Order: sequence, then C-alpha cells, then structure tokens
Amino acid sequence: MSEIILITLGSNLEPEIHLPRAVRLLAERVRVVGVSRVYESPAVRADGTLDPAQPPFLNAAAQIETDLEPVPLKYDVLRAIEAEMGRQRSPDKFAPRVIDLDIALYGDLLLQLDTEDTHLLLPDPDILDRAHVALPLADLAPDLIHPTSGETLRAIADRFAGISTIRVRPDIRLD
Repeated sequence: MSEIILITLGSNLEPEIHLPRAVRLLAERVRVVGVSRVYESPAVRADGTLDPAQPPFLNAAAQIETDLEPVPLKYDVLRAIEAEMGRQRSPDKFAPRVIDLDIALYGDLLLQLDTEDTHLLLPDPDILDRAHVALPLADLAPDLIHPTSGETLRAIADRFAGISTIRVRPDIRLD
C-alpha cells in the first residue's frame, strides 16, 4: 500500500493502559508501521478553555498500512476497537473517554461524508489547529505535505513549539 495513513489515538481514562492496548488491537487488524511519542495535554471544553474537572489526555498517532478504504477503516476497525475497549459515545464531543481513534490523514485524499450514519472528514481539520494532533503526526511523517495547506507536518507542528500545556511523556511507550 503506498498511501500514508495516519491514525490519532487519545484517552483520558486510564490512558497509560488504554493507549498501548489500542495499538495492540489495531496491530491485530492492520499493519502498524510506526507509532509516535505520547503527549500529555489538558482536557478542553467545547469553547477551547481548559477543563480542570477532567483528567489530562494522553495522545499519540500510528502509521498503518491497509487495503481498507476510509469508511470501512473507520467504522469496521477503529469503531470496533473503541467498542471492544468500552468506549461510550455521548453527545458531548469533549467528554472523558477510554479511547478515541480517528483517521487523521489517508494519503492526500480529500473526503467529506456527512450522512445520518457516516461522518468522516479527511484530512482531519484538527491537524491545523490542535497541538495534540499535529505533534504526534509530525513525529511519524514530518515531511509529509498536508493536502490542503501545502505545509509539511513538521511546519504545522512547529507552530505549536513552546506551548506549555502539552508535554512529551517518555515514560509511556507504544512500540
């Protein structure tokens, strides 16, 4: 498979247990060719302000290889792993979670599906404005060109350099 496919992972409920488990479960279904460092960041509310009532999130990314198209990858693999791990979806996109798995990039594919039962936007718009998404992706594919901004993932991540609310957690390894 020649497409670079990048998956983001996040958890703030026992994340030291759930992130490594999610990578293992992912590797049972697709070929995991790399994992990023783990980053810790505070939980945020819908308005972007910090939410001190929630535990911090641990975030990472995985580069995978698969012949699956984006929709079956999201719904048959990623959502299945989330369900197996006990993820309970709620209307609150910012609620605490055991695990969150998303396709961030699927090669240079631009995709917008928004139907009653399928929601998928590629590339993930959070890459451009969320440090906890951009930094792990840049660990894996720093020279990859973002399909809409034309910037490398390294250049996008560099915009978040020095943010004091996010830090690398070298004590947690996913490989």
